[in-house]
Amino acid sequence: MSEFDGIFDSKKVYMPQEEVFFDDGREIDLLHYVYGRNDIDSIRGSPKRVLQAIDDFARTQKYLMNVGEDKGRIVTESIALVQPEVMVELGGYVGYSTILFGDAVQKAGGKRYYSLERNPEFAAVIMALVDLAGLSDVVKVVVGPSEHSIRRLHSSGVLTNIDFMFLDHYKPAYVTDLKLCEQLGLITPGSVLAADNVIKPGNPPYLEYVRSSVKEKRAVAEKQHPSNGTGVDSRFEDRTATQYLKREGQAKLDTTVIGNPNLVYKSTLINSFEPSGVPDGVEVTTCISEEQ
Repeated sequence: MSEFDGIFDSKKVYMPQEEVFFDDGREIDLLHYVYGRNDIDSIRGSPKRVLQAIDDFARTQKYLMNVGEDKGRIVTESIALVQPEVMVELGGYVGYSTILFGDAVQKAGGKRYYSLERNPEFAAVIMALVDLAGLSDVVKVVVGPSEHSIRRLHSSGVLTNIDFMFLDHYKPAYVTDLKLCEQLGLITPGSVLAADNVIKPGNPPYLEYVRSSVKEKRAVAEKQHPSNGTGVDSRFEDRTATQYLKREGQAKLDTTVIGNPNLVYKSTLINSFEPSGVPDGVEVTTCISEEQ
């Protein structure tokens, strides 16, 4: 994977991130912007050009909370190495990562890319842009809270193993959803995880979990007990913890899921940048074995 050079190309910077920076209509505006372009016919069937159009909107119209080119390159290079048959992303937003990584999975010989997005409007935008990019045969968009979607895909027999997972959704759910995937047997030796936003806004509980030893995880699992609250770790900022308050009320996490503490992970932080130029990083984690 690429070495971090500590330099951000200011010519690629997105518009400033406002106080309210998503779910205010800009996602539908993006769809009209892309499909209303004069060069729409040359964009059809080209993942690269669809991504360029999304970037153009975010650089000239309104900020979008996409993974962006710099961090996206970290994940696409990892996909090329791993060559996953099945990849899952938690949090698709408007489909930037879906198109970028879905295309990479297809080029690596993969069969299916599942994009789990809880907001039905965002999911509709993803589907429209995935279709425009010509990736509908590879990408499947699943609408609903990630925990429910994971359980449903597994119980139906559609999802039996995850070769590669990209986490970029509700930050407090990173650990609970990973543990759920472990408990269902979806994460096994060879599975790779890539977690976005581990520096901005940060995700201390997730980093602690994937960097812990089996002994440390077993000790935590033995003491684990059901939570009567939201299950959100106090280390998260209020803004992060109340991300869905506007539409759904306070999100609640299932903290009763134990996961599989016997899985051994090797985890590395790769520094990079948000599309806004703010430093961020991707935690790339490989499940290397399972202790008995």
